[in-house]
Amino acid sequence: MTKAQILSEIRRTAAANGGAPLGMDRFFSETGGKQGDWRGKYWVRWGDALQEAGFAPIDLLAARSDDDLLTCLAGLVRELGHFPVVAEIKLKARSDPGFPWHNTFSRLGRKGILAARLKRFCEEKGDLEVAKVCAQVAKPEAAVADESTGIAPVGYVYLVRHGSRHEYKIGRTNNPMRREGEIRTELPEQLSPIHRITTDDPAGIERYWHMRFADKRKNGEWFALDANDVRAFKRWRDIY
Repeated sequence: MTKAQILSEIRRTAAANGGAPLGMDRFFSETGGKQGDWRGKYWVRWGDALQEAGFAPIDLLAARSDDDLLTCLAGLVRELGHFPVVAEIKLKARSDPGFPWHNTFSRLGRKGILAARLKRFCEEKGDLEVAKVCAQVAKPEAAVADESTGIAPVGYVYLVRHGSRHEYKIGRTNNPMRREGEIRTELPEQLSPIHRITTDDPAGIERYWHMRFADKRKNGEWFALDANDVRAFKRWRDIY
């Protein structure tokens, strides 16, 4: 994207978002660009691009209160019937310009901590239906109190290909190299690692991709994917 195109897209997407410019991640997710299009080429910081487009740099994380964020999240939980994964929050933000982008929720904690906070919030508001859903994924109160350590378990969701066939396995593990070795011993042809996503919610991310490719499932965790499917998976990297 050229500088003029980026500035034009900043103004266009801001108009569609009620006049508020999008954060960097959401902007390039929606427009198909990448950071290399501008960083160190036209501007040093994303805020500089926003200023040149006619907007004041904004702190997107501080723009909304915690209660506002929790109210939005409670509505999405009620709509889905389960606690959302990151992909579902992204989809909601794209379809509803007033809904916070997924990174905005990060200041409230990671998934288990966020669910625990939303559970307490809904209990105080008398929304026991949403509180019950949150209880299924919420961390215990003691773990919430220890969140200041900043330590969270990390796992991986991987994509591997079986030989020359269009057969791909989507699975999760906490040790990618060991798991790849285990799978190799079970297959007649060579196994080729394609990509892996680092995340603190491997079960949720794996479930998302299994559901997304449900119509291409062959057996168990094996899918008949095409090049576009593989490219879509490889666009995901770190999901927290």
